[in-house]
Amino acid sequence: MGSEAKKRVFSGIQPSGDLHIGNYFGAIKGWVEHQSDKENFFCIVDLHSITVAQDPDTLRDQTRSAAALLFASGLDPSICSVFIQSQVSTHAECCWILNCITPLGWLERMTQFKDKAGDQASVSTGLLDYPVLMAADIILYSAHEVPVGDDQRQHVELARDIAQRFNHLYGETFVVPEAVIPEAGARVMGLNDPNAKMSKSFADVRGHAVGMLDEPKEIERSVKRAVTDSHGEIIFSDDAERSGVNNLLGIYKAVTNKTKSEVEKDFRDARGYGDLKTRVAEVLIEELNPIRDRYQELIKDSDQLDKLLARGADRAASISVPKLQEIKSKVGLVLSGGP
Repeated sequence: MGSEAKKRVFSGIQPSGDLHIGNYFGAIKGWVEHQSDKENFFCIVDLHSITVAQDPDTLRDQTRSAAALLFASGLDPSICSVFIQSQVSTHAECCWILNCITPLGWLERMTQFKDKAGDQASVSTGLLDYPVLMAADIILYSAHEVPVGDDQRQHVELARDIAQRFNHLYGETFVVPEAVIPEAGARVMGLNDPNAKMSKSFADVRGHAVGMLDEPKEIERSVKRAVTDSHGEIIFSDDAERSGVNNLLGIYKAVTNKTKSEVEKDFRDARGYGDLKTRVAEVLIEELNPIRDRYQELIKDSDQLDKLLARGADRAASISVPKLQEIKSKVGLVLSGGP
């Protein structure tokens, strides 16, 4: 018997906002470490970004920056496919077809839409339709697994519903995907507010985040400003008042891949939180320096970056174009070059 084919995994990341260590330890580092385990597609979802207003030049720069950071972090184009969503037109085409079988009520129930639309006088159709495009992203690749945070689980559930509805209407066509909450990803909280998840939305707030491209001096300043407490003991704790120290220890654990007991042992002889912050800053700088150096090489060599992205887009198209042709045929569209 031959070896069983690897399961497919689809992961997306928005290019709006600067990527920070929450993105890195929560998702990107795990993608790099496990990229050989399964057949992975990593998509920079720029079409999703334009569901809210964007400055065009900024979006272009952030899209290329996100791509360069993924490669600089260690994603290998010979192992996995990294591509920009808008460069593979099957996503938008498939989304329209899926729109036509998706009940409006399904979309109006989406928690994220209600949250984002609640304080706006007017919202775009794209914001409402965001989950259908996400469904197209996933099921075009017959993805078995979709690693997401809890905030995106409902969207993957919708992708499952849409896949099952299409299969019911037109016959077996799509793999029904599963949402996977990554076990290894560290949940990094804001340095200024350790009870709130580190977010690109607040990345401009002084002392909130450490950006993946921050210079060593800036990393040191950010970590030194991190909120702690008055207890003075450097251990992991379930006490909500100690969430700042927990966050710093969690970051150290994520960088070093040590166990909680090994982390606590490293700080047994530390002289207060100043030592903790110094060491956390040191390991972060050591982790991010090579990524930043490789990133700068890729950004300066735009031809190389374009070639890497074209390779990923070609691979994505080789899977998604035949699947789109199958979808078109099943719904009764006339295919070019024949019935």
